[in-house]
Amino acid sequence: MAQNPNYYYKKNRLKQLRAFQQVVRTGSVTQAAEALFLSQPSVTLQLQALERELGVQLFERRGTTMKMTPQGDVLYQISQPLVEGIDKLEETFAAAYGHIDSGQISIGAGESTILYIMPEAVQRFTAAYPNIRLKIQNVTGRDGLRLLRADEIDFAIGSMIEPMEDIIYEPFVTHDPILITPLDHPLASKEDVTLADISPYGLILPPRHLSTWRTVDYAFQQQGLEYKVTLEAGGWEVIKKYVELGLGISIVTDICLTGTEKIAQMPLGNYFPRRSYGIVQRKGRFISPQAQRFIEITKEVYAES
Repeated sequence: MAQNPNYYYKKNRLKQLRAFQQVVRTGSVTQAAEALFLSQPSVTLQLQALERELGVQLFERRGTTMKMTPQGDVLYQISQPLVEGIDKLEETFAAAYGHIDSGQISIGAGESTILYIMPEAVQRFTAAYPNIRLKIQNVTGRDGLRLLRADEIDFAIGSMIEPMEDIIYEPFVTHDPILITPLDHPLASKEDVTLADISPYGLILPPRHLSTWRTVDYAFQQQGLEYKVTLEAGGWEVIKKYVELGLGISIVTDICLTGTEKIAQMPLGNYFPRRSYGIVQRKGRFISPQAQRFIEITKEVYAES
């Protein structure tokens, strides 16, 4: 009996799909081959076999640039959970019998989230599952989204302002905006501080590419007011310290305030929205039982507070 000539390729369908997904993530056959420890011709042949069997073109090739066609995008959405499900079959199978006691979770989060939002959840999780390795990557929002889309992290924890089609955002806690000043600052003893009151004074803000700057800029524009930034500083701990030293004033979220700081605090809820923090996932991504358990514990922590 003659063997179907496509049998060999169908037998290796998982390898083809894994190569296809890696090309999508990296945008390059060369980089995909390096990530998969394969030769470039091998990855190219797998893509060609997949296109031939499905009767579609998966990429538009422009020199070294690979751009997905609409058919390629559909295949990516369908195949991604299938491949991840197979790759994590052992962990999922064990979890089905209640054995979530090994594996690794990779989480992306900003410094403030790591310092103020995550500690209780991390403590509970590591106590309950000491053999599961947690890898927490300190990344800004933009870098966190890049890692999510490249499937280099399981999920992220942070704040999102603008919705995105390929991202699922599930907030679990919100916090209030607060003006902080040195104790001897003219605004420290003023009730009902307005943006007009703040306008003449130099602000200390996080780097311009972060969401805090955009929020501040929008609020002052809405009031038709000017503002000035005298210092950019990364991280709320640094910002609080510089405010204590009298180098400026700042607008922060109250999650970072412990009550031990030598600063004055005034609410700004009339001008800035409450800030939410939540679980950020790439739509369609397979979430391992271990990662799902961490998410559940995080939600439990804030449901109790």
